[in-house]
Order: sequence, then C-alpha cells, then structure tokens
Amino acid sequence: METKWLEDFVSLAETRSFSRSAQLRHITQPAFSRRIQSLETWAGSDLVDRSSYPTRLTPAGETLHGQAMEVLQALQTTRAMLRGHATAAQDVIEFAVPHTLAFTFFPAWVSALRATFGPIKSRLIALNVHDAVMRLVEGSCDLLIAYHHPSLPYQLDTDRYEMVSLGEEVVAPYSKPDEHGNPLFELPGKAGRPLPYLGYAQGAYLGQMVELILKHCSAPIHFDRVYETDMAEGLKAMALEGHGVAFLPMSAVRKDLRAHKLVSAAPPELKDLSITMEVRAYRERPTHRETLKPGTPAHDTPKHNAQALWDYLLAHGGTF
Repeated sequence: METKWLEDFVSLAETRSFSRSAQLRHITQPAFSRRIQSLETWAGSDLVDRSSYPTRLTPAGETLHGQAMEVLQALQTTRAMLRGHATAAQDVIEFAVPHTLAFTFFPAWVSALRATFGPIKSRLIALNVHDAVMRLVEGSCDLLIAYHHPSLPYQLDTDRYEMVSLGEEVVAPYSKPDEHGNPLFELPGKAGRPLPYLGYAQGAYLGQMVELILKHCSAPIHFDRVYETDMAEGLKAMALEGHGVAFLPMSAVRKDLRAHKLVSAAPPELKDLSITMEVRAYRERPTHRETLKPGTPAHDTPKHNAQALWDYLLAHGGTF
C-alpha cells in the first residue's frame, strides 16, 4: 500500500468526484481510478459506491477515511519535525524547478536576485514538470518555479496557491551555423529533403509548446526526427554539434548566440515559429496552510527568508 493511494482516497472523499480529484492530484482520471482500485484491493473491500453521483463512500470507506486522515496527519507531522531538524540551523529556501529551468533560467535569476534582494541560502530540487508540481502540492518545497502558457496551464487551485510572474521566455528554432554564418538547417525544409529534427520526448512540457508552434505555423514544416530527449540542454548539445534543428528557450542559447555558435533556423518570412511563455513562481497560501493543518509545529510555519523573498517578488516580479 502506498501513501499516495490514501491521499487520493481522501481527496475523493472531499470532492466526491473522480474527475475533479484527478485534476487536483495532477494525474489522468484513468490513472486515478486505478489507484483507488488498488487501495480497494489492498483493503479487501469496496470503498466507493460507484452507483451514485456525487460519489459516496461505502461504510468500509467511511471507516478507512477516518483512519487515513489520522495516518496522513501523523506522517505529515513527523516529516515536518524531521525537516525542521534538518533546516533549523539554516534558513534554506527550497525550490522545485523543472529540469530545463534549473539549467537555464534559475542560475541567472538567482544571481540577479542576490544583487537586489540580498544573499539567500537555497536548495534546488530539479525534477520533471509533473514531479515539480507535486512537490508543491505535497508541501515538500517552499516555491515552485515553472513555465506557464494559457494553452497548457497547471491545474493548481487558486484558493490554495498563489503565484507571481518572474518574466517571459521565448522558445524558437536554432541550428549550428555554416562557415558563412548561415544556419546549416533552415526551416521550413522540403518534402523530399526533410530537416534533421532534435525533438523533446513525448509528454515533455516544452515539446507540447513546440507542437503548438508547428500547429499554427503559416507554412508546412518538413522534419525527420533523428534524436529526442526531455531536456533542452541535451537538445542544445546536439544542435551545437550540428546534428539538426532544435527548439530551445532563449535563456539556454543566449550566450551561444552571442558567440555565434548557434543561429536562428527561422527565415525572416516565417515570423510565427516561436512561442512566448511566462515564468512563474508558486507557493501555498500561508492562510490556507494554517487552516488545513491546525496544530502544526512552530518549526513548520513558513520560513522567515521564504516569506521575505515572496514579499519581494510580489513587489518586484520580473523587473529586477
């Protein structure tokens, strides 16, 4: 039995909706249903009355719900105590950041932050997008930094979480230049001679952004996918070696463009081969945390430096 099954079950008891709980837990509805079924298999009893809507718990489900709340609260309190011991002497701000932002945006952002806000102690947890969001949902970080685009928003409850914009990021296609400074591979390519394409792995957030670019491009793009990974830095390394075209965030290629190691692979007449995303910071609202977790130990309240940083970000956002 996994604790996430209990968390899923508690969410279902609160929302009385499989689809709503799946959204809040950041998984697909089929995957959420399978986890509830796994919990029922472990319990040896039906926990949910699926014949009613809104969903109701069975008597066995009601019993487990009460016990699950106690178990999860005990685990949460224990974790808070352990984390409090680990960080009591260090007012460390923990950031959950998707891999691409961890390598590209975050280092320069922290440098600018230290020059204006002042010195901070930070711990970076680099993850895929889903796991980074789950770190915030599970209370395992102080701040989540992530991309945002209206076409692919995160399903974070605005009553529980607040956000501040840190700036913008543009994703566009790049290629290694030839000896004359022109791109080795220039879009759109030809049907008979597709361009070697360095793409993101299926499900990667930036890959979904690239799909939006290609979907709305005014000209057909001819690609032959020769390599894929879920990290922008991996694609950039391949593009620098001349293996093909890669769509990359500006923060990842800025220095390489200045050094003429990469150039734009989009001709002037194709002006719609880029997309602009927002970079946002998220945190759990302190008032919500206090409401949901009465009796939380004092050392689990928001750390002073994290609160001071959030106040600063609200005042300055991406302007520093």
